[in-house]
Amino acid sequence: MDLLADVLHQAGLRRRLLHARALPAGVALRFPCERSLAFHVALAGPLWLHASGLHEPLRLDSGDIVLMARGCEHRIARQPSLAGLPEVAMSVSGPTPVPGADGAAAPTLVSGAYQLWNRPVHPFFAALPDWHLLRADALPRQGPVSLALSLLTPEIAAADAGAGLALHAVTDLLFVYLMRDLLDRHAPATGLPLAPRDDAVRRAVALLHGDCARAWTLETLAHAVGLSRTLLAERFRQTIGDTPLNYLRSLRLQQAMRLLVDTDAPLERVAMQVGYQDAFSFSKAFKRLVGSAPGEFRRRDAGEREHPWRFTPGERLPSPQAAAPPPR
Repeated sequence: MDLLADVLHQAGLRRRLLHARALPAGVALRFPCERSLAFHVALAGPLWLHASGLHEPLRLDSGDIVLMARGCEHRIARQPSLAGLPEVAMSVSGPTPVPGADGAAAPTLVSGAYQLWNRPVHPFFAALPDWHLLRADALPRQGPVSLALSLLTPEIAAADAGAGLALHAVTDLLFVYLMRDLLDRHAPATGLPLAPRDDAVRRAVALLHGDCARAWTLETLAHAVGLSRTLLAERFRQTIGDTPLNYLRSLRLQQAMRLLVDTDAPLERVAMQVGYQDAFSFSKAFKRLVGSAPGEFRRRDAGEREHPWRFTPGERLPSPQAAAPPPR
């Protein structure tokens, strides 16, 4: 079970390559990414990233990569101070013209955004750090991130057949490698829910992801992983920071959010698909965790479909099932 792919798919992740840009001195690029994960690759530095959550601007030298794992509006400039700088807001409709940038100049910045329009309820997202920085001089030359970068740079300026497809594919590959690196570095310290160190808890999490609509109880889940109810509950809380049934509830309601956005199925059907016996109990649990009733959530989402910064349905990542290799 690919837990990361499943969580990102159920959260409705959509992606957009924000293109390569020449960034002249005297201009700041503004990224209105409150509802996105994003990464920036400094092809030529230094650049400075400015965000309200940073104590000081983050310097990016050539080859450095930064992953914004929690959405926020931020700015990037070629100088450590934004005082007096005009801003250029990034657009999702295509490459944004940058005043003073020479179109023939080598780009200095490549960015990708991975949008989560509706606030995800899965605990994985709450556990992510704000920023994850990879310095070029610390990346193994033959490591996956370096190899993905070596493919990305030539495709930026390529005019070969299929260059657009290749560029988006490499962008997704780089994003996955960045998320893996984040999990490897932060999971031991933070207990990220997708990388539990306890093997039995890992199996339990995979079972819940594999069939969240099943009428799981603590007893049936504990039996499936070979532990007592007490021991599973204790180890699950120590590793994940929550109870198995609360974790299951977050899985169900995260999937329900996607169904409410992507389909016109009635609430009763959505409730049954995610493991609730009736629309009333489903609506009660949904409102308690999401903050609004399912019908209200669906209407609000429909009213935001034409928002200028919202990515299109066609930019959604494929489901883990669609991306999985066929069985042999």
